[in-house]
Amino acid sequence: MEKIAIIGAGLIGRAWSIVFARAGFSVALFDSSQQAASAALGFIEARLPELAESGLISDTPSAIMARIILAPTLEAALDGAVYVQENGPERVDAKAALFARMDEIAPKSTILASSTSGIPASAFTEQLRGRARCLVAHPVNPPYLVPVVEICPAPWTSQDTVARTRALMEQARMVPATVKREVKGFVLNRLQIALVAEAFRLVADGVVSPEDLDATIKHGLGLRWAIMGPFETIDLNAPGGVADYCARYGGLYAEVEAEMVPITLTPELAADVDAAMRSHLSLEDHPARQEWRDRRLMALLAHKAGQPD
Repeated sequence: MEKIAIIGAGLIGRAWSIVFARAGFSVALFDSSQQAASAALGFIEARLPELAESGLISDTPSAIMARIILAPTLEAALDGAVYVQENGPERVDAKAALFARMDEIAPKSTILASSTSGIPASAFTEQLRGRARCLVAHPVNPPYLVPVVEICPAPWTSQDTVARTRALMEQARMVPATVKREVKGFVLNRLQIALVAEAFRLVADGVVSPEDLDATIKHGLGLRWAIMGPFETIDLNAPGGVADYCARYGGLYAEVEAEMVPITLTPELAADVDAAMRSHLSLEDHPARQEWRDRRLMALLAHKAGQPD
């Protein structure tokens, strides 16, 4: 089994451990906090039976758990690893220091990837001797249920590193999407920000309530987007495909986009939307709702896995 090093045992690190271990890789999980590392093992052990019940793992939970070890040191975790997934604090200084250490310790052929949600690889790898092997592999939380991963190279990341990372992610049953050049927020976050910003704007302008806005997505756009992307969607929404769609609706796009001025998420706007959410969704139920969300994602993922592509 090829060895994967997971550095950082928080929510994303433990999720990545599941991704790689269930795909047959040997996983060395390291965290500077022994308590966090132990808690991660407990989380994984509790999650695997649920994945088994949903038909999302092919091996037994015990067989997958056996592939995951807690590494006592960073050096032990990196020793012999073909790939490293870093999940440390979302700070440039912290990532720069950690990547500098890993670049010195890890075998020269080892790929060094970060799970950062928005910091470009160029911000913390420029001074490294092995910078050509560094990049961002940005997942969606939790990656063992949402398989897309953005492969985001720095300007100096080698094409071999990108190709090897894509191949490894496919081997891990993920769906890689390569971001061709660095942009703030990568692709997924930019798409999400565009939609959420417009959602806030529509609520702020008194067009719709937060509850009805959510209903519009989960019972409307979300249903289509669960099986196809926006370009595939519009391709089917006009008899002549994308070109026909643009000819029909290009004018409407121009009119609507002209109204989409940037919106500031002021404390007042945040408080208004929060109050509307709290009126029917209690914060006391937050953990239970997160578990409900994950179980629904398991069911959706299991359904999609059984359908033709």
